[in-house]
Amino acid sequence: MNLSPNRLRKLLNFYPPYLGAGVKVNYISEDWSELHVSMAMRWYNRNAVGTHFGGSLYSMIDPHLMLLLMQQLGRDYLVWDKAAEIEYIKAVKGRVSSVIRVTEQQLAQIKSHTDGGDKHYPEFWLEILDEHGELVAKVKKILYVKRKAAA
Repeated sequence: MNLSPNRLRKLLNFYPPYLGAGVKVNYISEDWSELHVSMAMRWYNRNAVGTHFGGSLYSMIDPHLMLLLMQQLGRDYLVWDKAAEIEYIKAVKGRVSSVIRVTEQQLAQIKSHTDGGDKHYPEFWLEILDEHGELVAKVKKILYVKRKAAA
């Protein structure tokens, strides 16, 4: 994927599943280490009891760690989402958001675990917050990362 962070942000904001859920990617850092995403409450993304639909909360954060790592690691690596679990803490009706980060330390650990061509399954914990900064949901993401064999 040879896109600038700003171009990817714009493309994601027109991605039909995100349009349908009301998800908005607000920011991607120039070094691909951080992404900000949010979702306002709309009539089309609320559940039967009038709060945010859990599937939309998860979809809001779903692909972003994989996309950030793909850009940071480059074409010499395979990066896939492997598993996830979400714990809903409280139901909300307003705007929700998440800041997704891959630190230099996390990136260095991934590289050291995959230098020999080994598979690595890094775990990340993400938080979804309400407008007041209160925790709405916790998400555990496990990725699959492997350095490709030299050609």
